[in-house]
This record gives sequence, C-alpha cells and structure tokens, in this order.
Amino acid sequence: MRALPSAPVEKVIVTYKSQATEAGSNTAAKSDTAEKAAKTGEKLSFERRLAGGGALVDLGDSATKQDVAEVMEAFRADPSVASVEPDIRAYAMAVTPNDTDYAKQWDLFEPTGGMNVPAAWDKTTGSGVTVAVIDTGYAAHTDLAANIVSGYDFISASADARDGNGRDADAKDEGDWNATDGECGTGSKASNSSWHGTHVAGTIGAVTNNTKGIAGIAYNAKIQPVRVLGKCGGSSADIADAITWASGGTVPGVPANANPARVINLSLGGASASCPSVYQTAINGAVSRGTTVVVAAGNSNANASGFTPANCANVINVASTSREGNRSYYSNFGTIVDVAAPGGETRRATDTPGTVTTPENGIHSTLNSGSTTQSAENYKPYQGTSMAAPHIAGLAALLKSAKSTLTPAEIESAIKANARPLPGTCTGGCGTGIADSAKTVNAVTGTTTPPTGTVFTNATDVTISDNTTVSSSIAVTGRTGNAPAALKVGVDIKHTWRGDLVIDLIAPDGTVRNLKASSSSDSADNVVTTYTVDASSEVANGTWKLQVRDVATGDTGYINSWSLTF
Repeated sequence: MRALPSAPVEKVIVTYKSQATEAGSNTAAKSDTAEKAAKTGEKLSFERRLAGGGALVDLGDSATKQDVAEVMEAFRADPSVASVEPDIRAYAMAVTPNDTDYAKQWDLFEPTGGMNVPAAWDKTTGSGVTVAVIDTGYAAHTDLAANIVSGYDFISASADARDGNGRDADAKDEGDWNATDGECGTGSKASNSSWHGTHVAGTIGAVTNNTKGIAGIAYNAKIQPVRVLGKCGGSSADIADAITWASGGTVPGVPANANPARVINLSLGGASASCPSVYQTAINGAVSRGTTVVVAAGNSNANASGFTPANCANVINVASTSREGNRSYYSNFGTIVDVAAPGGETRRATDTPGTVTTPENGIHSTLNSGSTTQSAENYKPYQGTSMAAPHIAGLAALLKSAKSTLTPAEIESAIKANARPLPGTCTGGCGTGIADSAKTVNAVTGTTTPPTGTVFTNATDVTISDNTTVSSSIAVTGRTGNAPAALKVGVDIKHTWRGDLVIDLIAPDGTVRNLKASSSSDSADNVVTTYTVDASSEVANGTWKLQVRDVATGDTGYINSWSLTF
C-alpha cells in the first residue's frame, strides 16, 4: 500500500473510570480539562462527549508532538482516568494506487474519457469474484500472477494450439503469430503474437498497490484464463464450449471447473448476420447459471449487428470511446450496443494504419515482449473494443462483489442506467453512454450521491486570537469525481478590522488556494461573502479546511460558519 500522510495530532480522547464524576458529567470533564491545561501550560478545551463515553479534548492545531505527549502524560497520571489516546486520522485505502504506471491509466480516472473507477474502490475491489478471460490464454506476468486461477485450453486443433496436443488444462498463451500473408485465409497478413488475453486480463485484474506496473479495475478479483484463440483465431465450437465450462457448465471430456466464473469477457468476434445458435445456447446457459457475459462490439466502424457474438442476446455489448470521450474511430456502433467504455486510440483515424502515433491515448496494460513465443513481460498501450469490454467486465466484478445477489440482468441494467452521456460525439449509437463505476456501485449498494447544489457546512465557532492560525474542517462525502470548476466557498467570519486576516481554502490533498489577502487599510468589520474557486483538479471527497491567519494585534474574532457548495 502507499505510504500514509503524517498528520499532526490535534486532539486526544480521554476515557474516565466509570466511578469518576467526569465519566458522566460534561461539566466535570470541562473542569478537569481546564485543570490539565493549567498544569501543562497548553490551551486545552473539552470539545464533546463521544458515543462510547470518552471525552474529546482539543489541543489546537499548533500543538507539537511534545505538547501532545505532555498532555497525555498529565491525564494518565490522574487516578480517575482509565485511558488516554491520540485522535488519529484514517485514510481511504484505495483512492490513488502506488502502481508506477497508474498515471498512464487515464481510462480509470480522467473526468472526460475515464470511467470513474477510483471512487468505487472504497466500497468494492472485486473480492470473491472470478472473471474468465476467454481469449488467447495467459502469458506469465508478475503483475497478474497473484490473481490468476487455473483455466483451460479449449483449442481442439493441435496445429492451431501450437502445444502439440488438443484441449488440456494448460491455458498458457503459445502465441498467435502468422508467418506469412494469406496463411489464415485470403487477405490475412503476417503478424506477430498479440498476447491479447494478457492485455485484457490486466485491465480487469492486475495486482494493485504493489509499487509496479498498472492497477486493475477489480484488482481483488481472480482472473481465469481460458484459451480459445491460437493460430488463425478460434472456432465457434471451441468458444461455445469455453463459455459453458467457464460458467460452471458441463463439457464432455473436460473436468469440471473448480472456480466457476461469475463474469465472462469475450473480446473477440467475427462477421455474421446473426448470432450462431451454438453461441446463443452457450450464452443462455451461462446467464442461467448466474454469469454475466460481456462482449466487444467490434472494430470495423460498422453496425455491430453484423458481428458476433456482439449480436447475441443476453450479453452486454460494449462500444469503445476515446480519451476525448468520442466514439473511437474504429468502434462498431448501433442500436444493439448497450454501453460504451474506454478503448483508446493509439493513432488518429487519418494516421497510417498499423502505426502508433498517440500511445498516451491507448489503454495501457500487461503484455509480453516476444514476437512469436513468450519472452520478457512488459506493458504496452493497445486500442480496440477488445480493450473497452474488460472495463465493463471489471465493473461487473465490482458490482457482483459489492452485492452477491445481483443477477446478470440486474448488473446489465445497473451499468446502463448509471452511464453518463458521452462528452464528445457518437454517430450510429453507443448505448446509454460511458459507464460510471462509482455511480453504478453506489446505485446497487444503496449509496446515494448528493445532487448538484448540495451544501456542506460547518457552523462550529472557532476563535481567532491575535497572531494565530486556526482552521475549520468540512468532510465531503458521497461525491463522485472531482470538485467543480466553480466551487462556491461561503465564509462568515466575525472579526473587527478584517484587514488583519489571511483566508485560505485547503483541499484534501493539502493544496492551498488563497481566498483573501491581508490589508493594513481594510478597517471594516467581518468577512461575510462567497468566493468562487476552480477546484476541478481536486478529488471532491475528503476533508476540506478553511484556514484563517491573523497577522496583527489589536483585533480578534471567530469563524462563525463556512460552507462548500458542490
């Protein structure tokens, strides 16, 4: 996990022995706090009684570690005190992973083209859910290994499998390269191995907070590699059997799946005017067993109705969007598309096919550097609806983990209902919009997001003495994404000669924005106004502070109240 901030202790929690007067009397606790203040020379104040019976004592935000230690020792020395402990801070443990390439994963967190994933991680990370990646198999990668469970190789033709046999229990990706043009049919081109399944798997479930590589969307889910694509692709018969097996169904001659998947990702497809019955039967069976099936819409810039399994029923059909929030130039479209997700664009539509001109706009994930057979592990940006689909498969795993009773139909409905409109354009139809992870998770867990215009207020008075710095905090919760570009900061400060005051807004990450400077000529009383701040670079949720600094002598006052309007 990432290193936690080292926050100063400003308060202590004092628990009195049950027979002590202070245990039940706030007046007595206030009196005892005053006695300890006189004894230690610190400015202590009794703030409130906690639900568990303890007394919260404030030392002020200028207290040093030595001050805290002296105050705690004074309370401990009192025979009527059962315990005293610092009021320490806790932090959300899954907001910003420490993975070294996380900054490249715009698809997870950017407000324009991203899928609002980090804001969902405080509620669910995919624990207890297995996601089957029915694809090229698995190329060993240390950023995935801890989340991989045993899969299966369903390629029945040994020549296509390149492992010397037909179906077996080893889902290792043996490579899908083609040595010469025309090898896989008229119009096919020679190509290197894609390690496609490993790239897809990383988006769904790469190990996260391990100080390397990338973060997976459902990073505590398990990934089950199921190999169906080898040399020259894969057959519908093998793919259908893989769907059945992965979801816990029975396939003749194949051992039962010890870890049935609750989500299946199918980043594959071919041209077909209708859904083959072999696919539809397998998909219907999977869904009946409680498995959500996610498929890629296809990369032909055409109506998805002409491609399969995108045109099958009972699936979540996913189109691709760019970093700018447009439909990716290659993505299929149409009324059968259910939802869109980031698939990226490693080149512009007008750039030479096969080139990579905008790698920063692709989907960065786990891969292998081998041209044909496996070599060293690496990371690389890809583009495609194949990259969009695993975003939705990852979200489906988050939902299933958050609420295990959800059916595939309920998962699909929740994802579609909580998507946001594309900020860019989509000709032809991109479903209900770009999926919003946090909004969808909140919807299924019953957590409501406050509507726009929600006001968060702190009306507790804070004394402002001469030449001191004080602050008042507001905990913002239930928001998704970043703060507004026009965040309203309402301030009501009672203070004679307001020119003495410097007022700052401090964001949850510590960023300081000045609201008011001091002025030796401003002799008016009080600061009662609303400031507008561009806080769009800040995550909305967290503890915001209004900091007020008195820079002169002779005039004092207090923070009466302040507010934030989102």
